[in-house]
Amino acid sequence: MDLDFCSTFVATVAVVVAASWAVWSAAQRWWFRPRQLERKLLAQGLRGNKYRFPNGDLGDVRNLVLEAQQKPMPLSHCILDRVVPHLKRALDLYGDKNKLPFFWFGPYPRVIIMDPEIVKDILSSKFGHFERLKSTPIGRLLFQGLATYDGEKWAKHRRIVNPAFQVEKLKMMIPAFSACCDELMKRWEGLAGEAGVCELNVFPEFQYLAGDVISRAAFGSSYKDGRRIFELQAEQTELVVQAALNLYIPGLRFIPTKKNRRRNEIYREVRALLRNIIEHREVAIRSGEASTDDLLGLLMESNRRHAQEHADHPHDVSLTTEDVIEECKLFYFAGQETTSVLLTWTMIVLAMHPNWQDQARQEVLQVFGQHKVTLEGLNRLKIVTMILYEVLRLYPPAAAIIRQTYKEMKLGEFSFPPGVQLVLPILLLHHSKEFWGDDAEEFNPERFAEGISKATKNRLIFFPFGWGPRICIGQSFALTEAKMTVSRILQRFSVELSPSYAHAPSNLPTLRPQHGAEVILRKLQE
Repeated sequence: MDLDFCSTFVATVAVVVAASWAVWSAAQRWWFRPRQLERKLLAQGLRGNKYRFPNGDLGDVRNLVLEAQQKPMPLSHCILDRVVPHLKRALDLYGDKNKLPFFWFGPYPRVIIMDPEIVKDILSSKFGHFERLKSTPIGRLLFQGLATYDGEKWAKHRRIVNPAFQVEKLKMMIPAFSACCDELMKRWEGLAGEAGVCELNVFPEFQYLAGDVISRAAFGSSYKDGRRIFELQAEQTELVVQAALNLYIPGLRFIPTKKNRRRNEIYREVRALLRNIIEHREVAIRSGEASTDDLLGLLMESNRRHAQEHADHPHDVSLTTEDVIEECKLFYFAGQETTSVLLTWTMIVLAMHPNWQDQARQEVLQVFGQHKVTLEGLNRLKIVTMILYEVLRLYPPAAAIIRQTYKEMKLGEFSFPPGVQLVLPILLLHHSKEFWGDDAEEFNPERFAEGISKATKNRLIFFPFGWGPRICIGQSFALTEAKMTVSRILQRFSVELSPSYAHAPSNLPTLRPQHGAEVILRKLQE
């Protein structure tokens, strides 16, 4: 009896201790720690709302975003109030030359950084003290890979993945780009018919094109399997975005709701498809039949070389099959999403500004005529490049980059304790009249006539692909694909806005047209 009593007593004490620890940890995270951070920020002159338990300003942020998405905006490039109303409001209320505004994302203060020098310090290699926000378990169902890692793991993946995206490797992928563009042009000409005119939503067209390009460029002859992966990843993106609109609560993903079940089903199917492609490629490599002119081949060749160079401990320097699977999933999201939104906004903007459309077409015809587009010719397109840069300035794929301190860090005159999230507002900086002049919210490609450095006066106010050591390694891939696609379209069609087009840029999760991108295509006389 005494033994039973002792066992029961010990178990009870253990439960009480565990429960007390859980309550204390929750109190620290959701009450005491936010209050401490608030005092430290306010003491330095930073300004923002007071912390409200437990969600901070998240409810207000959600309401502002949803309200902004309720109706289209006028046809202009003044998009801040619609795309990032919460950042714009915080800046209007609390930002000035000497103060930094902040708001609360749950129990975490988010400080908006509008100083280009501080932005550069955060993104540069000389400061290794800022982490990416950790993905939630639901977010990790979409992808992990290079873009989500920090520290030595990031460095290892970067060393191995980077060779696949070097500029000279792009020449191998031009045939894949060209084949996909050929199919798109053939489809559009079919839709135009004998009348030579058609109206269509170009956003899904470019999503399919970009998915087709990344499928061919990543997997070569296996691109048909890649298309299925693209479709599944597109569906997974929508499901993950829906979950991201709410503060993540641990454990909710285990509840067998319809969306949770579907997220897990897609996750398993994508992994199975990728594993099958990778295993077949490994067999082909061993038999000497594999091609290395696609991203997967280049990645696996780089991985094999690193393992051979460090034969004494290959597992420490090479990627596992699981790692390769995640990098392939990242290929899909980053490659498809970035290029499709860039092409979509380029078509919308060219339709809004027919004079620039005409100038770009004249340049394309001067360089290529009606012939095939080549990489050498793409490098000579000055006006098209200026236009793409200006579109990326006005409509960058990502509205902001967020970093988090994990120890006390001094930036400029401010000291940030661990646990502070720093918002680097790409969209706000790209539209800032202080840095770009009174025409900051107007379409003016001429500002890039002498390159990015001249346009920015060597300040970090233009970074659509990020900056520093973590700059997107696929930016040359995306820009080359965009230049080729725009060139082929301008050779064959003129573009104008459809009367049914509703201008509604939204952050979903990249800068997408909320209600589609309806345009009228008119086939040009050859």
